[in-house]
Amino acid sequence: MIEQGYEGSVTKIKVNTYERGVHASKNAAHYGTNCCVCSFYFSQVFGDLGEDFIHVHHLRPLSEIKEEYQVDPINDLRPICPNCYAMIHRKSPPLTIQELQDTLR
Repeated sequence: MIEQGYEGSVTKIKVNTYERGVHASKNAAHYGTNCCVCSFYFSQVFGDLGEDFIHVHHLRPLSEIKEEYQVDPINDLRPICPNCYAMIHRKSPPLTIQELQDTLR
């Protein structure tokens, strides 16, 4: 039997967010736009719509740093597809890129 439920009610929550610079994704171009975990390339699947699309992953979570700092795009950031990004962040602390790659093998 399929269970039915309700969705859409409004709940107010208070959370801390950490600013992410718009420049981060542009500067991460050093590594290209293939996912550094699984090598997924959006434009190969989605054509022009996927061109230059990728999420950017901070190797050290901003929540650990707890203050504003100057990002070094080559040492601090990696391009990751949304699926791999979500899987890395399923654990706390987040998985490393290598740990997720090992999981995929």
